[in-house]
Amino acid sequence: MQLLRTLCVFFLQLLRGSASASAALAHHVAGPHWLPATATWYGSPEGDGSSGGACGYGSLVDVKPLKARVGAVSPVLFKSGEGCGACYKVRCLDKSICSKRAVTIIVTDQSPSGPSARANHTHFDLSGAAFGHLAIPGHSKIIRNRGLLSLLYLRTACKYRGKNI
Repeated sequence: MQLLRTLCVFFLQLLRGSASASAALAHHVAGPHWLPATATWYGSPEGDGSSGGACGYGSLVDVKPLKARVGAVSPVLFKSGEGCGACYKVRCLDKSICSKRAVTIIVTDQSPSGPSARANHTHFDLSGAAFGHLAIPGHSKIIRNRGLLSLLYLRTACKYRGKNI
């Protein structure tokens, strides 16, 4: 009953164009600390997506501990470079193609104009490899063909096994 009530409130707010609708759904689906965002991907389907990006990591984006689990973020998270190196767990919401597990990505760049250019809009432009890992096994091509996904994100501590960074 509570789920039905939450979904009704969500859809009513969505019809009104309220940003709080996304926040209400995020709270119900994943808990109070997960926040709504969108995601796209760039680069080759299994690649690191970038030549290092605005954060200056260069070719390190394709070796451990980063190993292509990288992404560019909208200005609200990039914060004029202060967001470089931050880690986020991201997971998409479409149960037909999305894995239940979250993928941890590391910020290496600021996303270009587009959906992320809107003020206060949170957007992740993920490497092809990171975007594909959001999918149920065997569905990475399908998820990439979608192009734009709704997702939830959560700031998390960066963990690099065997590395002191």
